Amino acid sequence: MFENISLLTLLVSVVDIALVAFVIYKAIMVVRGTRAVQLLKGITVILIVWFLSLQFGLNTLQWMMQQAVTYGLLAIIIIFQPELRRALEQLGRGRLFGKGSTADEEEVKETIEHIIKAATYMGKRRIGALLSIERETGMNDYVETGISLNAKLTSELLINIFIPNTPLHDGAVILKGKEIMAAGCYLPLSENPFISKELGTRHRAALGVSEVTDSLTLIVSEETGGISVTKNGEIHRNLDEDALRTLLENELITNDQNSNSSRWQWGGKKDG
Repeated sequence: MFENISLLTLLVSVVDIALVAFVIYKAIMVVRGTRAVQLLKGITVILIVWFLSLQFGLNTLQWMMQQAVTYGLLAIIIIFQPELRRALEQLGRGRLFGKGSTADEEEVKETIEHIIKAATYMGKRRIGALLSIERETGMNDYVETGISLNAKLTSELLINIFIPNTPLHDGAVILKGKEIMAAGCYLPLSENPFISKELGTRHRAALGVSEVTDSLTLIVSEETGGISVTKNGEIHRNLDEDALRTLLENELITNDQNSNSSRWQWGGKKDG
């Protein structure tokens, strides 16, 4: 009798722990690739400093960390409001426990070719375009400012979106993997005072989003037809087809550890 109860209790405990671990894992997946990750790192630093102040008797520092922890719950709710809202929305749609998808190298290469084909076509005809590629940092905040498409990426669809005087041509297209998430999106303008005066709103928006995310953003100038790419607050201008392909392959395919030293040393004019 007692052995059966003990076994049942053990099974319940195992299931309980497994469910909690699963929920924590999914919660991490929700905030993974968003700015919330950096905020979580900041919170971790505060907790470490608080612990060290307790150990070494640093009273003033300990008081400051105590205040930060005391009001931390309210601060977390305010700071993580977009992520909390997104998690609740996904839960309501039944997507919180959905499976993620991964792209292999061939899919990435196919995506790159579609982007290059569309960019070169629009560049030759001086059709202005703004295209941002999501990487680790999530861009859902910007996706929500546009028109949701969730369409398979093709060069023809990209070109059609940016044709002048069409409903979606004004704004940015945001890509995630091989999918067009949304069009007509608003990106934050850079406040860098050293940006060249000859750069227009599209270039400033591309620089702005590159300053707050790790996205790659491609711009086609409607004045010159020139193709540019921004990353980490830097802009590389006047890229030809080969230079654009090399850049995209280095950033989206090549391992960061193997390409950090050379990925920005070729082709194009570098500003920023």
